[in-house]
Amino acid sequence: MKTAVISGGNGGLGRALADALEARGWHCVLMDLDTGGLQASESRTPVQLDLTDAAMLHEAADSVIAARPSIDMVIYNAGVTQIAAFADTDEASHRRVFEINYFAAVNMARAFLLALRDSGGTHLAISSVAGFAPLHHRTAYAASKHAMEGFFGSLRSEEAPFGVRTLIAAPSFVATNTGRPGRGADGIMRPGAAADGLDLMTPADAATAILRGVDRRQEFIPVGRVARLSSLVMRASPRLYQWAMRRNIPGKG
Repeated sequence: MKTAVISGGNGGLGRALADALEARGWHCVLMDLDTGGLQASESRTPVQLDLTDAAMLHEAADSVIAARPSIDMVIYNAGVTQIAAFADTDEASHRRVFEINYFAAVNMARAFLLALRDSGGTHLAISSVAGFAPLHHRTAYAASKHAMEGFFGSLRSEEAPFGVRTLIAAPSFVATNTGRPGRGADGIMRPGAAADGLDLMTPADAATAILRGVDRRQEFIPVGRVARLSSLVMRASPRLYQWAMRRNIPGKG
């Protein structure tokens, strides 16, 4: 039985990815700060931890590696967004977004690097449209996702000689936390809870699209119509993308 490790495993997309993989016969290890509602079973192992605590993360990874016959895929899905103007945020909140979205993923990749080499497995980074394009009132979020894509895109060439694939999926707007934003005073909130999303996808539909891209061995997987269109426009004309984005900002049209 193949094993996938999913960070942010108790979020909507994390659970949807686990459901889809378990239906294929995989075992999924779901890592999250809050594992409430997740039940251990033959096909599922919840692991509660703070992904920003490097020591805790490496200890948990070592336990998972020891317990499973192989680690075949690591899905870097944990993340937060921050919706606020840069002028209204501080350095501490900017760093907090990076700790969760970028550094936790980097530490997780380091923890599972050798295990994935042993299996010839897959790194699967869950980025965003904001990972390759600008996004209004998302400076810290966009920067962290750009950094994530830069890291995994560069890691790809290093790990390819070991038979390891490194893929990046970029969903547009996935309705993972609709109605439960949990927004703090610094604008940091759960992903998928924003009220300004366009063409929202269900977590199940997003998971299906992501795994279809994995099956096709796509190095970059735009997920959803907004992501596909944004990717095309950004490659053709970044200036046109900026213009189109600004047209959709209230008071800027």
